[in-house]
Amino acid sequence: MALLSRNEVCPRSNLSLALAGTTLDPHAELQSLKGLKAGALIRLVEEPYTFHSARVHLARVVELLRASGPHDALREGQSPSVLETLTHTPGKNARRNKSANQDGPPPEYLLPGSSERPLMALLPHSSQSEAPSYLKDLSLSCWHPPPGHRKLQGDFMYMTVVTIEGRHCDITSLRNNAFVRTVMQAAETVVDGFVEPVNGNPEDPAFLWSGLFMSQGATSPAFGGERGRRAAQRLELKCVQAYSDLEGLQGLHTLPTAIVDYRGVRLSAQGLAPGFENFYCAFGAKSVSSSLLRAAKSLFIQRHVVVAPKGHQVPLFTSLDAQGLLGADGRFYLLDVFRSFPVDANFCPEEETPSQTKFPHSLSLILFWTYMTFLPGDSRATDAVRAACRDVGSVSDIIFEMRFNPNVFSPGIRFPPSESASTNLQEKLLREAAAFIITHQIPDFVSCCLHSNEAPMDGVSLKQALHQRGINLRYLGHVVKAISQSEHKEQLRHIMVCLISSHLIHTFKTGVDVPSLSAAVSHFLSCLLVHHFTPSPVGEEAKKKSRRRGRGAGASESTPWSMLTGSELWNLVCQDAVETYGVSDSLGSSPNHLVENYGLQKLSLLREFCLKTGVQVIKYSNKAPFSPDDILNIFPVVKHIKMPTADASKAYRAAQTSIQKGLLDQAHEQLKEAAYLYGRVCDDLDPEACNCNSLLAKVTFLQGKAAEARSVQLKTVVISERVLGFDHPNTIQQYALLAVYAYAGGETTLAQKCLLRARLLLLTVHGEDHPYTATLDSCLGLVLTEDQTGQFLKNALKLNTSFFGPTDLHTALSHHLLAQWMCSKGDYRSAMTHEKEFGEDHPQTSCSKEFLGTITKQAVKVERTLRQTGSESAEQTVEVSARACIYRLFKKCKNMLRLLCVLPSVFKPNI
Repeated sequence: MALLSRNEVCPRSNLSLALAGTTLDPHAELQSLKGLKAGALIRLVEEPYTFHSARVHLARVVELLRASGPHDALREGQSPSVLETLTHTPGKNARRNKSANQDGPPPEYLLPGSSERPLMALLPHSSQSEAPSYLKDLSLSCWHPPPGHRKLQGDFMYMTVVTIEGRHCDITSLRNNAFVRTVMQAAETVVDGFVEPVNGNPEDPAFLWSGLFMSQGATSPAFGGERGRRAAQRLELKCVQAYSDLEGLQGLHTLPTAIVDYRGVRLSAQGLAPGFENFYCAFGAKSVSSSLLRAAKSLFIQRHVVVAPKGHQVPLFTSLDAQGLLGADGRFYLLDVFRSFPVDANFCPEEETPSQTKFPHSLSLILFWTYMTFLPGDSRATDAVRAACRDVGSVSDIIFEMRFNPNVFSPGIRFPPSESASTNLQEKLLREAAAFIITHQIPDFVSCCLHSNEAPMDGVSLKQALHQRGINLRYLGHVVKAISQSEHKEQLRHIMVCLISSHLIHTFKTGVDVPSLSAAVSHFLSCLLVHHFTPSPVGEEAKKKSRRRGRGAGASESTPWSMLTGSELWNLVCQDAVETYGVSDSLGSSPNHLVENYGLQKLSLLREFCLKTGVQVIKYSNKAPFSPDDILNIFPVVKHIKMPTADASKAYRAAQTSIQKGLLDQAHEQLKEAAYLYGRVCDDLDPEACNCNSLLAKVTFLQGKAAEARSVQLKTVVISERVLGFDHPNTIQQYALLAVYAYAGGETTLAQKCLLRARLLLLTVHGEDHPYTATLDSCLGLVLTEDQTGQFLKNALKLNTSFFGPTDLHTALSHHLLAQWMCSKGDYRSAMTHEKEFGEDHPQTSCSKEFLGTITKQAVKVERTLRQTGSESAEQTVEVSARACIYRLFKKCKNMLRLLCVLPSVFKPNI
């Protein structure tokens, strides 16, 4: 991909690399090439085109000729970038063009307290002119494919070209893609029924398409039926990712793996091993055993022994389900690793008490992050820990190292009597690890959300925050109970809303046929979001549309989904919430209960639903219920393994260590190296590249290079919009940081636009009731004009008081900002009541005392002048002079910039 993006190679697509006249395998590692040494020359050779490569080349030419527009990403189910609409302004230099700083007041729908916001504002129109077109048409000719006698002469493709001038040309082609996109295309082709199964099994069909093996997986009653099958597919992806992340592991490989959800069907997609033969893990090959041993050590898997069905003992370094394949390339591939993690004892069928509700499936495993946090937190005595490590097979009695047996608590697995002591200890350790999640990790998560202004905004950020602490989504019920029992539950209501909305979107499952799909999806959305929705008689709407358009728009006969009502759907949601999470008293009787009691937005529910199911909605009509015409498309939702960029990640981690040590110059160089490596490997379109560039911009800004920081942050915002989404929580935070760097460079207008854009996205994603809204409102109060400042500062104070309490430091800072603004308005008495103190030795105390002394002297001066003169004109003159003095103090650039850096956490001084 790096070669194809260069200008010299751009017109060509069928290329190969050759070393000393020998064509190289594109999948071969450089270290395995013979003859590759210093001074060796690798040539880029253009290969003869085949029918397949010619079609790929034609598609590439069409892509190069057609300039991409902002709506192309939406048509492909991707996220566009809208940063250009903010930065493309007539006056680029805010210092020279003062009029550019005055860009009008914020729109009414962005002011505090607004209830509705237009969705069109999320995707503003681009101000740049469209790129010119070069051709009217470039496509396959109507004479394609060539007849048999012409194929014998070498023809294999006919194309038609129409130029801008209207000239028609016929071209004859003679003989002289990415994994994720292929998975999406394969899922659409398979689910739509265009591929025949290769195994002939209607219950568990398997498909081969474009080099991918697609299957739904077997439904096993032992795993929990359909729910267990979907869980096994998800765990297979996570475990493959865990093996792929192991650094320095030689001799053991995994296949490219992805799972895709499309039209209610979940498919597993795997790349094909090159010419494989059956090969099992229970073998005596020393090279493979040593590789499995090293992998087990890195994944904290205990070597254990199980009893085979024939009675002999088998030592294992993996779970019992794992299998091995020996490919024709001589590599060993590991498959079926979905039970590589240990069992979660809190949801184990053998450990469930009669009072517990049985979990829907039996594949509840502890996340890798859980025992990463559990191992250092063991509070037992050192001698006991060492003894326990020796019992479970620790490699050393000096180094604390604990491992887990993934086959413990697994039904149908027998252990030899000689392993009974080790097995009992393993069961004890798993119970302690499961209890550690409830007693330590969940309270820590709730406390972190309480004391942080960067709490989760939506289901994606909530899932990420839970997984970072090793908490699986099945613990949502425990988290809800912890919040309800907390004395700060009123301040944590936004977390409750995130939990419930994240749970609701998992309830949609459909298996309807294609002609009725849009009608079924729109019907479900109406049942979920429209209050007291009652389905219309089946076929009535279809007849109306048939008379108007000559075609039907729904099912012609009664189907189960068409008879579903809103109350029935909500009952199913509540029933599933009890079975899965144990949540029975928080959902109410309808979605309106969440809206009225927790301030949940139905727009947030719709957004979460569309992201999880791949539904693309466009609102054609203004009527409350959704119609089939409102469903624009359904895209496959793909989850795939992420191959790490080892060198870039290593440089990025080294930079983080340097920052912790205070070595900013060294960290800056390391971050530049990491950003360069990310750009060469993945063209910057990677979440890790986004984090690296964001940290690089922050370090550059702290070094005093505001212009360079602004340039890097512009790139970061675009990456976040394209990779994560234009409405992703990370994009919101990146816009806030861009506002800080823009303001430091004197671009006040751009800073205002970025903050208003971030506030619009946050109001859409979550609503105004979030602590980060207070952060954005405080920043807007600093950069907006005098008349618009107070409304945002008062709302920030209200939110900080609600979430953090009246004595928290966030609230104190809001009081300080509001006091400065009130002084600029001449309200000295109110300003004194808002000013807070942090203690005699705190650096913020001197700032507060200085400001308090300034407003006190100014108030005394005003009062003395009024007593001496007593005239009304003198009162107005002194008052205006006092306000101007205080306002200049409030808008002092250095102080403003420092506060802007504090609020979005560019750096965190001792506040």
